[in-house]
Amino acid sequence: QLQLVESGGGLVQPGGSLTLSCAASGFTFSTYAMRWYRQASGKERELVASISSTGGTAIYAESVKGRFTISRDNVKNMVYLQMNSLKPEDTAVYYCNALREVMMYWGKGTLVTVSS
Repeated sequence: QLQLVESGGGLVQPGGSLTLSCAASGFTFSTYAMRWYRQASGKERELVASISSTGGTAIYAESVKGRFTISRDNVKNMVYLQMNSLKPEDTAVYYCNALREVMMYWGKGTLVTVSS
């Protein structure tokens, strides 16, 4: 059974850090590009970061570049999003996404709230 399960969300003060994790199972993880999306209340879902199947290439949205780092472990079937210098505008539900050609899978999301 294919699963993407996010964890690590929570409440953090502005300027703080969080690391999100996504555990993947039920598919050949190492052949999929992995991505983190987020959706703030009342807004469209947006791509935050993407990492290639081998981990050799990472791409970031301009709004998070220099603050967020995506990484993956193809042995543990995990993908991570290290988030530093968090801002209130980073508040959103963060979703893990797996993509290969026309196949795409989603997790259920984890809520990140940045507030003092």
